[in-house]
Amino acid sequence: GYSHKESLRIDDKRDATRRGDAKKAEAVAITPQQAKQLKKQPNTPQGRRDAVLMALLLDHGLRVSEAAGLEVSGVDLAAGTVTFYRPKVNMTQTHRLTRDAKHAMKAYFDHGDAPAVGLLLRASASAGRLTHAGVSERNLSGRVATLGALIGLEGLSAHDCRHFWATQAARNGTAIDRLQDAGGWSSVAMPMRYVERAKIANDGVKLWE
Repeated sequence: GYSHKESLRIDDKRDATRRGDAKKAEAVAITPQQAKQLKKQPNTPQGRRDAVLMALLLDHGLRVSEAAGLEVSGVDLAAGTVTFYRPKVNMTQTHRLTRDAKHAMKAYFDHGDAPAVGLLLRASASAGRLTHAGVSERNLSGRVATLGALIGLEGLSAHDCRHFWATQAARNGTAIDRLQDAGGWSSVAMPMRYVERAKIANDGVKLWE
């Protein structure tokens, strides 16, 4: 565990919610039901793009910079994997796509929404049309906030989605070293934070009945 002072220092080092803005004191809490809503988007070009984005954030814990930088060539639907670069820690990783992420990716490619080469996520214009390949981190963050507001999650950020992913992984018993590796953290301090929070405080306490 950590002392109160140590935990505050660890919290100070967490990923910024938005570049150039102050970090939020607390993450927006997402329930599993709300996560399902966020991943279930309309069957339109923009909706299919959004479904891919939310699956990457909620099912794979990508940072917004990693989602923005994901290349078309990094997606292998036959193998069911996605390979992406983590600039914050200077590493390239491959994840096995979750069922929802693979379904969203397949729809995005099958409908011709994905560009032939280059960055995977395309920008959107009026009426939900998709335009050029490549979306800025700021615009992706804005889109996450918009999608969150539509289901009553005001102020939702990409980091909140990463927080949900790590919390769910810890609650379901993911080993700390696996969580650290999958989340692309350079030290055990950050994933340990989620493991500690997932513990039941009074496990092992014996009372008379």
